[in-house]
Amino acid sequence: MSNTSIRVRLTIWYGCGLALIMILFASALYLVMSRALEDQIDHSLEDAAMAAARSLEEHRFGPFLLLDDLAQAFPELALLDKFFQIFGPQGQITLQSANITTRNIPLSESAMQAALQGEATYESVRFQGGISIRLLSYPIKHGETLVNILRVGTSLRPVEEMLNRLVFVLLIGSPLAVIVSMFGGWFLAGRALRPVDTITLAAQRIAAGDLTQRIHTTSADEIGRLASTFNDMIARLEASIRQIRQFSADASHELRTPLTITKGETELALRKERTPEVYREVLESNLEEIDRMSRIVDELLFLSRADLGEIKIAKEPVQLDQLVQEIQHQAIVLGKDREVETVLGTLEPTQVVGDEWRLRELFLNIVDNAVKYSREKGTVEINLEHANGMAKISVQDNGIGISPDEQKLVFDRFFRSDTARAHAQKGTGLGLAICKWIAETHQGQIQVESTPGQGSRFTIFLPLLGQA
Repeated sequence: MSNTSIRVRLTIWYGCGLALIMILFASALYLVMSRALEDQIDHSLEDAAMAAARSLEEHRFGPFLLLDDLAQAFPELALLDKFFQIFGPQGQITLQSANITTRNIPLSESAMQAALQGEATYESVRFQGGISIRLLSYPIKHGETLVNILRVGTSLRPVEEMLNRLVFVLLIGSPLAVIVSMFGGWFLAGRALRPVDTITLAAQRIAAGDLTQRIHTTSADEIGRLASTFNDMIARLEASIRQIRQFSADASHELRTPLTITKGETELALRKERTPEVYREVLESNLEEIDRMSRIVDELLFLSRADLGEIKIAKEPVQLDQLVQEIQHQAIVLGKDREVETVLGTLEPTQVVGDEWRLRELFLNIVDNAVKYSREKGTVEINLEHANGMAKISVQDNGIGISPDEQKLVFDRFFRSDTARAHAQKGTGLGLAICKWIAETHQGQIQVESTPGQGSRFTIFLPLLGQA
């Protein structure tokens, strides 16, 4: 049954469950109805016995019945739906109504013993031919002496006929109700599972490579939420695949350039004999390109491990103002060749929780970019202050700037604007992506504000110690 569709399984389970309910309901109804009819018969027998007992008391002389007078004065003993028998104290029959159809209905031993104890007895008797009767043996006493036993009986055929009709109706109606309900369950299951078929078709198209597939639904039920979740998942998958393709293309491009340079210079040097100085220049150039490829591979490996969650970040108190001062001293050395000065503006004592080594890498990358893309004899300013429970570190340069469209892409992997490539040949396009990952891993964020030709401001927000 594991290969059967959900619709068929739901219908079968629904039908089996309903059939079980109908069986239990029919059984309970039959038992309740038969018991109710039996109680009704017993009450009617008791009422008739009490009425007959009162009438018999009126035609008694001492402990003896006046039989001749009784036959004439008590015609009520011949009721249409009941018959009467009167037994003596020894169990011998003394009188019975004329409408009794079965002449041989002796008094049972249990009824006799109960009468001696002054108790009434109900019995059900079935005779040959399928005739069933219900009997009530009622003791009649004179003082403490048992003088007669009055038996009132009635046929159970009307009760049996009513119960048989009930069974017939249940046997016909219950399967019919189950069949109709199963058809209804089949229809409702089909309607309920129709969105699942739509999701399946969309998934098949997506598996074939069409990531533009979406499921259109306006319902807010479980299927609607599933469709919305499916659409969100496909959107993220589409974005991830697009990013992977772009990443692969960019990585190929970034690695192709140094490989092409290395291959071209090597081939050119091998075409004819060169002086040792020329070979040395070629090897130095090759080494520079190899270093560049090595940095690209290292940074790619870092980001790949970061995406997989394999890089552990320490959570220790970090004195941020001291770290910023150290970065400023390193930036002074980095800017000597182009006479770019790195200065400290506001510097508030600040502590954060994080990994000092990764934070140092974050700030050094940002400051190095600011120095690299600043104009000669320019200035880079670093500020550290507090804002709304966050440490705010800003790095301002007066360099080439970034256009508004490029600001949206500046933290993407391998993104380098044409202006940046023209200004500085070196670079992998992965540094800012790593900076963004480090900031977000420390529960912070990084932002950029820039005006082309006037400079850029990178701002990093990190939770203060006790606020993270």
